[in-house]
Amino acid sequence: MESRVLFLLLVQAVTLVGLTGCGRDRLVAEDTGQPPVIEPDVARRDIETAKIDTEDFEVGIFAGELSVEDFGVNTVAGARFAYHITEKYFLEVAGGRTETEKTSFERLSGAAQLLTDSEREYTYYNLSLGYNLFPGETFIGKNHALNTATYLIGGVGKTTFAGDDRFTLNIGMGMRLMPLDWLAVHADVRDHIFDIDLLGEQKTSHNLELNVGVTFFF
Repeated sequence: MESRVLFLLLVQAVTLVGLTGCGRDRLVAEDTGQPPVIEPDVARRDIETAKIDTEDFEVGIFAGELSVEDFGVNTVAGARFAYHITEKYFLEVAGGRTETEKTSFERLSGAAQLLTDSEREYTYYNLSLGYNLFPGETFIGKNHALNTATYLIGGVGKTTFAGDDRFTLNIGMGMRLMPLDWLAVHADVRDHIFDIDLLGEQKTSHNLELNVGVTFFF
């Protein structure tokens, strides 16, 4: 009788131990489960891409001062047309015109006149290759930036002056400032170089020009 009672107590103890182990395993399984996935709530922004024109042609006008050697400093005006081959290189066709002053010899002599009025007209045409040396930006205040470029330029052309057409080299540099993506403001300095023998001896004449102008891209 006593052995039967002990047997029943042992069976109940084993059963309780088994149930306790299952509960523990269930809790461990629940504790080691993967945490729920959190979906981030990120506000999307509307991004506007920059509107940059891709036009390669540029046309405009300019005005300034042209120092013609022996013939004073004279007001010059003209036009230019450019084709941008790449971001670095461009071709430019330019032409200008001015009326030269009398030489110091003519002014001092009083009567002697070396050139007629029509021969005093100075006209030039150039075909030049330009290279954008320092493209960049200029900031105006905190919120405005203008595209800029400093460039070198040089080429060949023809100058009509003192009754003759003269082969001309031109070299110089300039700066392009773009307040709008289709509008540019230029400041240029050029040296127009040609041979002349007007005063009795052959010499190379250097004629410096400083001008400003506006151009339009299309």
